[in-house]
Amino acid sequence: MESFDQSSSFSWTLRNGSLSYKDRILLMGILNVTPDSFSDGGRFYTPEHALLRAKELVSDGADLLDIGAESTRPGSEMISADEELSRLIPALKIIRDEVKVPISVDTYKSKTAREALKFGADIINDVWGLLYDPQMADVIAEYKAGVVIMANYSNEKIFKREGGIVDDCLRYFEKSEKIAEKAGIERDRILFDPGIGFGTDTKEALEILAAIPIMQKKGYPLLIGPSRKRFVGEILDGVPADRRDAGTAAVSIFCQEKRAACVRVHNVFESYTALKMYLSMKGAENG
Repeated sequence: MESFDQSSSFSWTLRNGSLSYKDRILLMGILNVTPDSFSDGGRFYTPEHALLRAKELVSDGADLLDIGAESTRPGSEMISADEELSRLIPALKIIRDEVKVPISVDTYKSKTAREALKFGADIINDVWGLLYDPQMADVIAEYKAGVVIMANYSNEKIFKREGGIVDDCLRYFEKSEKIAEKAGIERDRILFDPGIGFGTDTKEALEILAAIPIMQKKGYPLLIGPSRKRFVGEILDGVPADRRDAGTAAVSIFCQEKRAACVRVHNVFESYTALKMYLSMKGAENG
């Protein structure tokens, strides 16, 4: 696939329009319409509660939303596409009617992706990076959607680790990139997610974050998903998931400094305000 010069673009092309991350990292607000997600499962399970939460996330500063109807926490059970759709579509329909920011749908199933795109989704966030479902890339290309291609190290049958985490991540991206190219997904529609927490430990999570400039220099604009993850809890001496938002905001600032494209968070307000303060101080420092 032709190399993508992020430095000259800083723009992510979506199904409808685009998002710029030239001045500030994009904030993707997480909205789980699941009964069992690791930090907020069941809280926004009904369409009405999901809509209220979506509006709150946008008010707090979310540039886009990511709706998930199947938990991807460690040890969670896979569900069928039909069950996933029964949770997703009622929430997606009501949110799409009332919320104007782009909407991403978190799924690795092409059937779910197709229906989500029919009902107004702009982006597909595939936690298996196009490697799980052989039809996924074709669906994304057909609808000219934006896509998040995530590296996932939690199933050796799909992707086998061979070396250090950064090298493995780049190898994963190369495999996914070839699939995207073959399907006809345009390069500027892709963000890559190095998959923190999906088969990685705390040391590896920190190595991934340190390697953001390396990955982007190789042509991979990055979305980072640190929110309330285990590595944050371990670094902060075992704080529970619902007390990891300040740590997550610190990661958001680091990702801004390293010029990542997007960060995916549960608590948008915490990251938004931390970033606003940081950027104001950097602006004053630079005159």
